Formats: sequence, C-alpha cells, structure tokens
Amino acid sequence: MHVLVTADTLSPVWTYTRELVTGLITRGLRVTLVSFGEVPLPEQTSWMDSLHGLEYRPTAFRLDWMQEGEWDFADSTAYLAAVVRELQPDLLHLNQMSYGNLAVDVPRVVVAHSDLIGWWKAVHGQEPKSSRWLRWYREAITCGLAAANTVVAPSRWMLGNLRSCYLRPQNEAVIYHGRNPIFFNPFVSKDDSVLTVGRLMDAGKQVSLLTQHTHPFPVCIVGAEDSVSAPKVPIRADVKVATDDLRVALRGPQTESQMRTLYSRSAIYAATSRYEPHGMAPLEAALSRCAIIANDIPPFREIWEDAALYFRANDASSLAATIRRLSEHKDLCQGYANRAYRRARERFTAKHMIDQYLQLYSDIREARMAVA
Repeated sequence: MHVLVTADTLSPVWTYTRELVTGLITRGLRVTLVSFGEVPLPEQTSWMDSLHGLEYRPTAFRLDWMQEGEWDFADSTAYLAAVVRELQPDLLHLNQMSYGNLAVDVPRVVVAHSDLIGWWKAVHGQEPKSSRWLRWYREAITCGLAAANTVVAPSRWMLGNLRSCYLRPQNEAVIYHGRNPIFFNPFVSKDDSVLTVGRLMDAGKQVSLLTQHTHPFPVCIVGAEDSVSAPKVPIRADVKVATDDLRVALRGPQTESQMRTLYSRSAIYAATSRYEPHGMAPLEAALSRCAIIANDIPPFREIWEDAALYFRANDASSLAATIRRLSEHKDLCQGYANRAYRRARERFTAKHMIDQYLQLYSDIREARMAVA
C-alpha cells in the first residue's frame, strides 16, 4: 500500500509525522511525505535516513493558518495535486485540513490536529472578529473536512470543536497521538523541580501562570514546543529569574537530547494550556515518569482521567497550591508519576496509534472497493 502523507514542519505535527511515517514504513507500507511551512535542515530529517520505502518532498509553501497562507494556497494545492497524479498513491493522509478538498480521485484521511477558530474561542472566550481572511480560512477548513472520507481528531473534545466551529464530518474517528517510549528515560532519579513547555507570551499555553506565585520547587520553562537540531556550539539561551521567593529558569529551544534529560530529571510537568486538542509535551513527560499537573479543561480530563492532578481552570493560585501539595507529599507525587507513566504506556504509544491508522486505512479501502 502506498500512502501520501502531508506534514507541517513548524509545529509538533512534525513530531507526530515522524512517529506516523516511521511506523507505516516499519509495517511495510510505501510512504511519500510532502511537507509545508519551511524546508527543514538535514539534521531535522536525519530520522528518515534508515527508512527504506520513503520518498520525501519538502516545500516552503506557507500554512493555511498563517494570514499569508492564503496567498500560497492555490499554488500549494496545485503542487500537491500534481504529485498525487504523478505517483498515484492508494490513500492520502492529510495533516492539513484545508487539503481535504484536493481535486483528485484518491480516498483521503484528514487529521484535525488543531485549528485557529477553536484556539481563539478557548483563549478569548468568544468567536474571533470576522474578516475577509478569516472567512477564507473557515471556508477552506470546512470544505476540506467535508470532502474527507474520514476526519480523525486526537481527542473527542477536538471532534466536538470541529462540529461547533465548522461542520459535523460525515465519517469521524478519534485516534490519540502516540510516542515511542524508547525516546524517553523514566528510570532516572528525579530532582525536585517543575517543567513546562511553551512560549512565555503564548496565551494558549499560558505558561506565565507559573510566574505569578512562589513555588517550593524551581521551575523550568522551555520556550519552544518542538525540539531543534543539535547546534555546532551549545545553546546558551537560559535566563534565570531568581528572587528570595521566585526561582524560574527560562530556556530557549532545546535539542531532543536536552529535552530527554529535562523530562527525565523533572519530578512534575505542568500542563497549563487553555487550548490543547491532545498535547505532545505532557505525553512525553508522562513517558518520562513525571507527575502531571494539568489545567482543568475537558481535553486534559479526557486524555489523562485520574492519572493527572488538576488545578482550577486557568487559576495561578490553584496551580501553585497543587505544586505545593505534591512538594509536601513525595509519595503522592511519585504515585501520580507512576499513574501517568502507566496510562501513557497503555494508551498513547506510537504502536497503538499505528495499529488504529492501519485499521482505518483498511476500512476505507474496503468501503471504496465495495462501492466500485
């Protein structure tokens, strides 16, 4: 079976794509990968080197959620359609919703990782102000979802968000994101510290909650969701904010190795997001046996259930109190770390994700053959 996969190189979708493509190739499928956003550096694609059966076609077309993305959309759509006609894959796995309406006769899975309108509503509590560009964006997403054989979301919450912001897909499924546990180390002795990932000024991630109160443990905020390639010289982007009451380290983008170390050494991961259809960073922390303290929003409740400890939604005081509670009760902290680790290993591995996608691909092909 030959699957054409699209990817975004500017977000955690690239990490998801790595797990997806590696898993599909390992299972014997042929994969063509087309990426948008920016052409990645060779170091960022080194994971492809040993994947026989993969053809990679990078592009620098801007993404639909960028205001400039509309300008590239006609050209990127035409390019993608030309690649499909040239290679004639059996199925399209589209990680950008707007490409679901591609004018080719090939069955397609559209994966809704995140969306702009749902993000705005979660952060601002209301619909964004109408504009010509936003109307274009909503129409492009709606048409892409409508044309999909199946729309996949990484949580039930995200499916509900699609229905309220765009349309109810004709066929829909939930397939949770997965990571390969081999990339993480859950067996290192923990430091008394709190880790989170997200840019300080990102209102959706709202990691700034950690800077509003004092904490018994030092806090590390990593300012990028995706790891970066290893530099020729060590990254020196650390800024320490320290007073008698507050100890916060702000770090710039980290390599995969650096993130592995940070996850493995941190006792607690603070998942502070207002909008999080699934969340790669909390999953990576759980696979590193961190206790998860999560913002009390529906997607985190859905994903982590009783394997996380929750603070009152968007409330810095409640977050500080929850951190203090775990700092004072080390057995409780260890217990939640073990809960998160077990749930991640049982529900959110790359193998589990690939199994579900392969079953979905098979179902779509059988339905198409039955109609033919």
